[in-house]
Amino acid sequence: MNTIYIRTLKRAEHTVFCVTDGQKTYYDPQFDKYIPYSSGQQVKRSLIDSLCEAINQTPSPTTFLFDVNKQKGLDEGEVYGTCDPTYADQLFGGWMKAAKGGKDRTLKRRSPLSISAMRALHPLLAGTTRENMTFDRSERSNNEVIVRDEKGNKLSEEDIISFLEGKDRSLSRKWIKPSNKATGLFVADIAIDLRRLFSVTINSFEPEMADSTIEKLKSEGWIESKNVFGPCLVAPKTLRDEWIKGLAKAIIDWKITSNQARTFSLMDTLALSISDNANLIAGSIRAKLSEEDSDKAEPIIDESLKGVDTFITLQAGGYIRTKGEKVNALETAEAKLIELLSAFDYENQLK
Repeated sequence: MNTIYIRTLKRAEHTVFCVTDGQKTYYDPQFDKYIPYSSGQQVKRSLIDSLCEAINQTPSPTTFLFDVNKQKGLDEGEVYGTCDPTYADQLFGGWMKAAKGGKDRTLKRRSPLSISAMRALHPLLAGTTRENMTFDRSERSNNEVIVRDEKGNKLSEEDIISFLEGKDRSLSRKWIKPSNKATGLFVADIAIDLRRLFSVTINSFEPEMADSTIEKLKSEGWIESKNVFGPCLVAPKTLRDEWIKGLAKAIIDWKITSNQARTFSLMDTLALSISDNANLIAGSIRAKLSEEDSDKAEPIIDESLKGVDTFITLQAGGYIRTKGEKVNALETAEAKLIELLSAFDYENQLK
C-alpha cells in the first residue's frame, strides 16, 4: 500500500468559510443551485495549523520580497518558504522557491498530501441562506453621534436636529450589507502518498533543497535511501513517530474556522472513512436521490464495504440512518491512522 485515502463528513451550521460576498459558492448545473464550499487550499491550511498545534511546533517563517521602483514605490516581489523539511508544515505542505532573474535553481517539493475542496456531500444536502444584519445601539442613551458637512466640519446638535427634520433616519443603527451563510453536510478527501511523506528527493536535476540544507539534514540523522523518485533523504524514526501522531490527530481534528466571530460553527465530524482504494472510499460516505421525491437526497454511511474502515460519531445519528455510532469513534480512527502510517517501510522502499 503506497497511498492512504481518507474521507471526512462534517456538518456546518449557519457559518462562513472562504469569504467573498459572505460565502464563496459554485454553481451546480444539474440541480440548478449554488453550493457553498471551502477550497482545498483552505482545508490544507486548516490541517497544517492543526498539525503544528499537535506537535507544538511554530510554523516555518515566510520570506516576502519587495522591490523599490523608480517612483520610490514598492513593487511586489517573490514569496517563498524555508524549503526546509525540519519544519513539519514544509515537509507535509510542500514548497516552491523561484528566485527572480533565474540565477538560482528553482526548488520545488510537491506535497505528499493531496487535499480536495470541502464541498457538499450532495447538492441537495447543503446550501446558503441570505442574512440581513444591522449594527443597532439605539437603546443606549450614551452614544455619541458625529455628523460632518460636505467640508468635513462637525455639525452641532442643533444643526443635526434641523437637518433630520422631515427625514425618517436613525443615527444609532447601521444596516450591514447582506451576506450568505452556509449550512449542510460536507465532505473532504485526503490522499497521503506514503512514498514521499517522510522522503525528500536529492536529485540534482530537479532539486527540492539547497545543498546546505541537504548537508544539515545528514548531520541531523536523516537517512540516505532510494525510492521510485530517485535518491532521497528519509526522516529519522524518532521524528517520524512523533510527527505521525501529530499528522493523524490533525487529520481527525481539523476544522475550517470562520474569520467572523459571530458565525462560529463546531463543524463537527459525523463520520470518517479510511482505505487504500479510492473508488471504495467514495462509496463509503455518499448520498442517494430519494425514490419518492427527486428533489430530496438521503445521506448514506456504508459500514459493510470490505477494505474500508468507517468510523461514525454519536451526532451522526441525528442526520443519517445508522446504527454504528460510537462515543470513541474519532479516537479509534486516529489510532487506525497511526497504525497504517507507522507500518510503511520508509527507509527500504525498493526492497
